[in-house]
Amino acid sequence: MDKLQAMQTFVAVVESGSFVAAVDVTGQSKPAVSRQVSELEQFLGIRLLHRTTRRLSLTDEGRVYFARCKELLETIQDVESEVGLNSDQACGRLRIGAPQDFGVEQLAPLWGKFTEQHPLITLNITLSDRTIDLLEEGFDMAIRISALGDSRMVARPLAPVRMIACAAPDFLARHGTPGTPAELRDYPFISYSYRAGGDDWSFRHVHGDTCQVRVRSTVYVNNGATCRAMAIAGQGIAIQPDFIVNAAIQAGQLVELFEGWSTGEQLVVHTLYPTRTHLPPKVQRMRDFLVEQFRVPPWCPRPQDSAA
Repeated sequence: MDKLQAMQTFVAVVESGSFVAAVDVTGQSKPAVSRQVSELEQFLGIRLLHRTTRRLSLTDEGRVYFARCKELLETIQDVESEVGLNSDQACGRLRIGAPQDFGVEQLAPLWGKFTEQHPLITLNITLSDRTIDLLEEGFDMAIRISALGDSRMVARPLAPVRMIACAAPDFLARHGTPGTPAELRDYPFISYSYRAGGDDWSFRHVHGDTCQVRVRSTVYVNNGATCRAMAIAGQGIAIQPDFIVNAAIQAGQLVELFEGWSTGEQLVVHTLYPTRTHLPPKVQRMRDFLVEQFRVPPWCPRPQDSAA
């Protein structure tokens, strides 16, 4: 058994999700892929994968072994790049996870520019609003929007995010404009269903006043762009990130509410990657590229107000 090749095959099976899909990745036949994984399990004396007719899943031991295999194979790739090619050359597949709305609206326009600069890097992008486990799921890096990063990871801040309460001019004409956040309870509200705080919101004024309010949600949506579209259609008030609603506000489709008030959620877009002594060149290039692209957030060209 070629142990290194068996490890590569095992990683390919896990990342692609099946033995059949791993055939395209490895260039081997399905029997060869299956045989190498079985031989690896026999050599280790443990079961790495649960196999059913419908899906594959890692055992507890398999999760640990996969993470170590992934790290070892990346280290080997780094060494080969340093001594066999050019230490500055970035190449290979770069697997990135990102939130759905941010990925579509803010990241998608950037990928072409990155691949032009780094033609030897192949991007594999997964958009999902769930929290991705980089180590377990085999991602090289992720983009997250939150207050804190995973303590097992390196988190590099990219841009601040301001949450904005807004509504359509037509909606405000029909229902009236709330003067303070406390009045939100009297208006139909469009909620993002993945928000940890649910219907409870906290606000702070620039002069120090605070306000807590429970909104009256008439609809819950697991997609920020849909919340924006419903707000534009006059179906209620929404509180959404500035990167989702700023363009609509500038176009007059939405009106920002509560001047001088901000929510208590201090969010940051950051790129996340596993802690490593020697970061792979492909991850370094993407990290540096994103830092540069978001030096001035494209959705908010003016500097952020410190009280926002």
